[in-house]
Amino acid sequence: MYYVVKYTGQFGFIKPWTAVRDSETFSQQFLTPSIVEGIEKKLFPELLNETGIKKIVRHRLSYASLELQTEVTWAKKRKIWKEKNIYKSNNAIITRGVMLHPALYIAFENGNDAEVAFSQTVCLARNEDLLFPIESKQMETDEFDNLNGFELIFSNSAEGFKVGHNRFDDSEMFGSLKAFGNPIQTNYE
Repeated sequence: MYYVVKYTGQFGFIKPWTAVRDSETFSQQFLTPSIVEGIEKKLFPELLNETGIKKIVRHRLSYASLELQTEVTWAKKRKIWKEKNIYKSNNAIITRGVMLHPALYIAFENGNDAEVAFSQTVCLARNEDLLFPIESKQMETDEFDNLNGFELIFSNSAEGFKVGHNRFDDSEMFGSLKAFGNPIQTNYE
């Protein structure tokens, strides 16, 4: 039995760990172990001094579509110079594929943890991409498995593919991506 909290928002972007300097990148469609751990630490600040995921047992992410947006970025060492009487800088314009209307389901084994989570917002990876709790309910494991969406099944070895470096313990992260049902929503709230 799971206690599941559903979060939704207007948009969300998860920067893939390999796309730091790409001029066009699409939102990663899954949550890495360090993102799930970060969400958990936000919801339960008493876990800030602990390493690893303690309370979130499963998750599922879906969205309605991807929207291409442009964004101006600055290089780490910002420079401004004058060339032919025109001021220039080392900024760039990148195109981001942002998820529209993401829906995130977070499953807990404890009902009290779900209550705490339901009273707070979460963000996927950027502070401005807020998701708000809209529903909390109990689900059987097989009912959760029938939810549409993407879920990265975490692994401690190279059984899956590498999804980045864990910022909490500086280790490599691996997993296998599972798509349940139709992860792209046909109706959303």
